[in-house]
Amino acid sequence: MQQNSIKFRLTVMNFLEFAVWGAYLTSMGNYLGKAGMGAEISWFYAIQGIVSIFMPTLMGIVADKFIQPQRLLGICHLIAGAAMLSLCYLGSTQAMPDKTLFIALYTLSVAFYMPTLALSNTAAFTILKNSGLDTVKHFPPIRVFGTVGFIATMWFVNCAVWEGGEFLFTFGSNAHKFQYTQMQFMVSGVLGLLLFVYCMTLPQCPVEKKPNRNLSEMLGLDAFKLFKRKEMAIFFIFSMLLGMCLQVTNAYATPFITSYSGIPEMADTFAANNATLLVSISQVAEALCILLIPFFLKRFGIKTVMLIAMFAWVLRFGFFGLGSPAMPGVILFILSCIVYGVAFDFFNVSGGLFVDKECEPSMRASAQGLFMLMTNGLGATIGTLAAGKVVDHFCQWEGNYLLGDWQSAWFIFAGFALFVAVTFIFAFKGSKKEM
Repeated sequence: MQQNSIKFRLTVMNFLEFAVWGAYLTSMGNYLGKAGMGAEISWFYAIQGIVSIFMPTLMGIVADKFIQPQRLLGICHLIAGAAMLSLCYLGSTQAMPDKTLFIALYTLSVAFYMPTLALSNTAAFTILKNSGLDTVKHFPPIRVFGTVGFIATMWFVNCAVWEGGEFLFTFGSNAHKFQYTQMQFMVSGVLGLLLFVYCMTLPQCPVEKKPNRNLSEMLGLDAFKLFKRKEMAIFFIFSMLLGMCLQVTNAYATPFITSYSGIPEMADTFAANNATLLVSISQVAEALCILLIPFFLKRFGIKTVMLIAMFAWVLRFGFFGLGSPAMPGVILFILSCIVYGVAFDFFNVSGGLFVDKECEPSMRASAQGLFMLMTNGLGATIGTLAAGKVVDHFCQWEGNYLLGDWQSAWFIFAGFALFVAVTFIFAFKGSKKEM
C-alpha cells in the first residue's frame, strides 16, 4: 500500500511538472504576435536553449550539496511560477507590453523551469529507490503521466475563454481563447505555485555526502573527453544538428496553423481555430512511440533508429508544407503530428540510451549532460534562431496572423533534415555494443 501511494504521488508530481510547460510552450507564439513581439518568437524559444546550457548544471550542484532535490524542485517552480503570473499581469494591463521587461520576466521563468526537468527525475529516482522500488520498472509508467499533463493543459488553453466575467469552453473562433492571450501564462503560473506547495510535502531525499570532486567533474566538463573518440564525436555533432529541429515546430506550428484564420476561405475551419488542440496529437504520439523503442533498438540498432528519426523530421516538416486546414489537406497536418512521436522519441530517448551504453559508469551522468547540452542547448538555440530568420524572410505579421509563403519555409526545414540524414548514413558507423 505504501509503495502504491509513493507511485501515485510521483505520478501527480510528473503530471504537474509537464502541465506547467504545456500551458504555453506550443501556444505562446500566437500571443506574442498579437502583443507586438512576433519578430522575437524565435528568441523566446532560443532562450530555453540558452539557459539549458548552464542552469541545470548549477541547480544540480545545489541539489547535490545543499538542498534536497524535491525541495529545490519546489523552490524553482515558485520562482518560475511567480514570473509567469507577472507576465500575465503585464499582458493584462498593456495590450503591447514593455518588450524588455516582458523578455526579462520570461527569461527568469524559464531559467528556473528548465532545471526542474532534471530535478524532477532526480527526486523521483531517489524516492523510488528509498521506497524499495525498481526505477527501470516503475518510473516509465509514472513519466508517461507527464506527457498526459502536458496534453491536458494544451487542450485547456485551446478551448478556455474568459470573457465578460464568464468562463466557458469552445472549439469555435474566439479571440479571447487562452491560446491567443496572456491567460496561458496564468495557467502555467498557478500550476507552478501549486507544484511548489506539493513538492514541500514529498518524502525526504537527504543530501548525500559525496567525495570532493574537482571543478571540471562538478560541471560535467570531463565528458568532453568523449570527443577524442571519433565515433562519439560524430554522434554528438549530429546530435547538435538534429537538435536544431527540436524547437522549430514548438515555436511556429501554432502560428502557422492559426494563420489560416486570416484567409477568408479557411477562417472557419476547425484546425485554424484549434491549432493547439491539433498540435497536441504530437504529444499523444510521443507518449505511444516510447513503447516502440526497445523493439526497434534490439532489432535494428542505434544507427537505423537514429536514421528513422531523421527521416521522420523530414516528413514532419514536409507534411506541414503540403497540408492545409481543410480536407483533405488537414490529414497531412495530422500525419505531421503523428510522425513527430517517432522524430522526437527515436532521437532523444534512443540517443540517451546510446550514450549510456557507450560511456564508462564514472562519467555517464556527465555524458548525458553533454548530450543534453548539444541537443537542447546548442542545437535547439541555433536551430530556433535560424528558423526565425527563415520564417521572417518568407512571412510577416498582418494584424493577428503571420501570413506569407509558409510552404517554402517548411520545405527548407525539410531539406535541412534530409541533408543531415543523408550525411549521417555515410559518417556514422554505429555502435559496437549491444543495445
